Amino acid sequence: MNNTKEKISVVIPVYNEVESLFELHRQLCDALDNSEYDYNLIFVDDGSKDGSVEVEEKLACENKNIIVEKLIANQGKAAALNRGFQIADGDYVATIDGDLQDDPYAIPDMVKQIKETGVDLVSGWKQDRKDKFIKKHTSKIYNFFTRILTGIKLHDTNNGLKVYKSIVVKNVVVYGEMHRYIPVLAKQQGFTSGEMKVRHFERKYGETKYGISRFWRGFFDLITIKFVTEYFKRPMHFFGAWGTIFISGGILAEVYILVLKFGFGHSFQLHIAMLLLGALMIILGIQMFSIGLICELITYFNKNK
Repeated sequence: MNNTKEKISVVIPVYNEVESLFELHRQLCDALDNSEYDYNLIFVDDGSKDGSVEVEEKLACENKNIIVEKLIANQGKAAALNRGFQIADGDYVATIDGDLQDDPYAIPDMVKQIKETGVDLVSGWKQDRKDKFIKKHTSKIYNFFTRILTGIKLHDTNNGLKVYKSIVVKNVVVYGEMHRYIPVLAKQQGFTSGEMKVRHFERKYGETKYGISRFWRGFFDLITIKFVTEYFKRPMHFFGAWGTIFISGGILAEVYILVLKFGFGHSFQLHIAMLLLGALMIILGIQMFSIGLICELITYFNKNK
């Protein structure tokens, strides 16, 4: 009979969170020591400059369950998570931010929900959010449009507290700032997701790394994720559709001008703007078709390498 415990790997991306690390470590150990699982904690330091690395290494010396991975420079949360996913060796992989705003005690319950429901990942759904007004409401906007555009029915896609089956993180590559949309990337690979209501806490130390520039980056990431997940294997469906719209609009504009010219005797000079717009739309449509064909060729050759 095999009595080996299942294992949870907790990936913690850290960037300048030195004041939080001792308390976060205590909470994680308390939550997981009292669970039915073995565990390890993977601190991925994303180029911290405030002494976070020294604290992480000190904790690792005192606790054999801790792994410290250092990125040479600040590469972003997605890069830190991706590195942690590569290292993680647990049956389940949890992620949690290093700012003490998420609830480590929810992790065992999230694993339990995966087992009971059969989904491949569970995302936390923050209740009574303690974030500032801008962050709270831009997050609501992101989540609304993410649900509309991707079909992922989660209320809090960007929550840093998530638990995955190991197979999910080994098959999803996170880059850029795509950490916001890991459930969408997982869906592309055929994995299913669920959510659990979790507690949320006010930030105790330091300042949020959230800035207004992330609003625009997140918007562009959402467009990228929509394209990558739906049209990556059939790019002509995207570019061809837009090419058809532009060419059709251009032809209609040109036919309209010809009708005015030969049917009603109007001069071309009276409608020169419409004439040029129609020609431009036809040219853009042809370019769209050309881009779609090039992308299809690239996809074909990559499949047959």
